[in-house]
Amino acid sequence: MAKGYWVARVDVSNEEAYGRYRELNSIAFRKYGAKFLVRGPAGKVAKGTPRKHNVVLEFKDYETALACYESPEYQAAKIHLDSVGEIDLVIVPGTEP
Repeated sequence: MAKGYWVARVDVSNEEAYGRYRELNSIAFRKYGAKFLVRGPAGKVAKGTPRKHNVVLEFKDYETALACYESPEYQAAKIHLDSVGEIDLVIVPGTEP
């Protein structure tokens, strides 16, 4: 079964809101077994607009990745994103092994 991934790129302009978001999103991430594969600044930007924070989360499958996003736990965290800054987030299925 293919895994599921969240790929996020973030430019934080409100550290307080970002801190609250991270505090709350950790509840959902623990519940749905998210594993951080990437969590850090941009490395070499080969093409496109860089962001300060880049995150890749792995889930056991795509359905679990979607369920985490739709969960009440994540929705409680998500309300803080509007004031965090610029954010891109995609949820994608992995390829079959």
